[in-house]
Amino acid sequence: MQVFKSGFVAAMIVCALSATAQAAQCERIAAIGDNFTHDLAVLFSTHALKNTIEGKGLIPKGPVKTTCKSGAMVECYSSQVACKGGTPAACLGPWLCF
Repeated sequence: MQVFKSGFVAAMIVCALSATAQAAQCERIAAIGDNFTHDLAVLFSTHALKNTIEGKGLIPKGPVKTTCKSGAMVECYSSQVACKGGTPAACLGPWLCF
C-alpha cells in the first residue's frame, strides 16, 4: 500500500512540474492600433496582434483583451496569451504575413 501512495505522490509531482514547464513557454503578446474611429482602431490592434503572434510562431490561447483610449485619435491596445508550438510565419511588420 505504501508503494502505491509513493507512486501516486511521484506522479503528482511529475504532473505539476510538466505544467510549470509548459506555463513557462507562454507569454502575453500586445499590439497597438490607432485611428480616428473606435471600430477601426480595434480592427487595427486585433489584426496587428494576430499577425505578431503568427510571425513569432506562437499559438494563441484564451480571449483577446482590448482597451481603448480616446484623444485626438483613438488608440487601442490588444493583448493575448500565446504559447510556443507553432511555425513562424514570414511577416513584413505586423500587417503583412504570408
